[in-house]
Amino acid sequence: MNTAVVRTRSKLKTLDLVYASMFSALMMIGANITSFVPFMVIGGVPITLQTFFAILAGALLGSRIGALSMMVYAFIGLAGAPVFARFSGGISTIIHPTFGFILSFILVAYITGKIIEKNGKLHFYIIAALAGTAVNYLFGTNWMYFAYKLWSAAPEVFSYKIAWAWMAVPLPKDLLLAVLAGIFAHRMQRIVKRTR
Repeated sequence: MNTAVVRTRSKLKTLDLVYASMFSALMMIGANITSFVPFMVIGGVPITLQTFFAILAGALLGSRIGALSMMVYAFIGLAGAPVFARFSGGISTIIHPTFGFILSFILVAYITGKIIEKNGKLHFYIIAALAGTAVNYLFGTNWMYFAYKLWSAAPEVFSYKIAWAWMAVPLPKDLLLAVLAGIFAHRMQRIVKRTR
């Protein structure tokens, strides 16, 4: 009896790692979707599908495993693999103005997952996805602003207002994708829970 319990726990842990790896891979694809689809790059910020996949990671895997998958993605990129936007990577990425968005994906997955863990109804999935998007924008945009001001030699005209104006361009796309991610994750929850 004890052996069966140990095996089940081991299997779940292995499956969680597989899911975390899968979402790390999806983030790598989402980061460089601009290489395959003609999206714009505004103010040095590539329009990607990373926030979408970070939300899905938290919504489908839960706060802990979702955040873990985003950490794996960040560590792979920092180790030098070209998995960040524009096929960049390496420890020097930390000083790039958009690195705050990469860090925010860990929070996005965690917060999205935490909200859904409290209530599994559809509207909570959508609220969680929108909350994750808000975290992404707040953390990433503030990091970008301070990075430009403190070490990236921004032009004198660059201001906090301009930083947010840049983010207004991808905002409608990210809001729409957040709602779609919430709906999709809600529909997929039974399948994922059945396999875990």
